[in-house]
Order: sequence, then C-alpha cells, then structure tokens
Amino acid sequence: LRKCGVFVGCGQGDYHLLSKNLRTSAYGFTGGDNSILAARISYFLNLQGPCLTIDTPCSSSLVAIANACDSLILGQSDLIAGREEFIVGVGSDMHVKTSQMGMLSPEGTCYTFDQLANGFVPGEGVGVVMLKRLENAQRHKDNILGVIQGWGTNQRIGKDQRNHTLQIQNLNLYVAYIRKFMIIYNIDPSSIQL
Repeated sequence: LRKCGVFVGCGQGDYHLLSKNLRTSAYGFTGGDNSILAARISYFLNLQGPCLTIDTPCSSSLVAIANACDSLILGQSDLIAGREEFIVGVGSDMHVKTSQMGMLSPEGTCYTFDQLANGFVPGEGVGVVMLKRLENAQRHKDNILGVIQGWGTNQRIGKDQRNHTLQIQNLNLYVAYIRKFMIIYNIDPSSIQL
C-alpha cells in the first residue's frame, strides 16, 4: 500500500462569517474548521499516510512543504499532496486590523524581495503540488519540474534594535539562518532557480 501524505498550509479566513446560522450544526463545525482540511482530503480520496494542516503566519505553505519533505525522508510517505490555501472572505475585519498594524502596502502594491517592500496586499489563492523522492520520480519516469535540495524551519528568530514587533523578522538573523542551511545542504546560492 502506497502511503500518500497530505500537508495543507492555510491561513485564517473569515468565510465563517457568512455561515452564522450553520455554526451550531455539525456541518458548520466541520465545514468551517481549518484543522480538518487535510483530513477531509485524505478521507475523500481514501489516502493512507500522515495528514497535517499547518497554520503559520505568512509561511504556512513553506512550513507544510518542509514537513512533507521530512515525511518523505523518514519513509512515512511515498507521495505527498501539498496544498496552500488563503481565502480572504467577505468581512472587513482582516483589512481593518492589518491596516491598523501598518502591515498593508500604502500603494496597494506588493514588492516581494525588493528594497521598495513596504507591506503586503491581501489576496486569495490555492496551489497544489505533488512531491516524491527524486529516485522514485526518476524510476517512474515522472515529469520532474523541480528538485527541493534542502529545507528548514524556525520560529521568529530574535529582535534587533530597530524592530521590536512580533511581525517583523530580524533581518541579520534571518540571513544567517538561510546561510546556515545552504551550508548544511551544500547549496551554491548562484545555482538556485525559480
């Protein structure tokens, strides 16, 4: 029996605000709870293997992929169905709260990995990836679109003198952490392709 793990990265949405009358029903309970997302996929597809729903601020999909890679290496899974979901929903709460915290881009433009970066822009999206051990994918003659050579996760990694908020990473420690894992996995930064 092949073990297919399901790892879902998701963020908190506000879709449940639409279903106030379903909150007291069994369907409202299971239908609106993010923790059940991975289990629902495993159940309906009759998959055997680990299933986890992971919610980490701004990193759920990457943390889910890191956990999926660990599962492949440890032999807990032979195949991984990974999914990322972020649904903004209908309420204004998220927009108001993130605006009050200064997290939204004032221009409404996201400058990812750019010196002009000054906040994020909310949006919705779903993505799905299938992961396999490289040797298995080659043996099965799968169409290989990319190879994950290394991964790692960590919690917020400390304050610096300029940034004393929960939402802002310490840039120097963050860079040091990335360099550490590039050394561990023997990855040349110039070889990275997106």
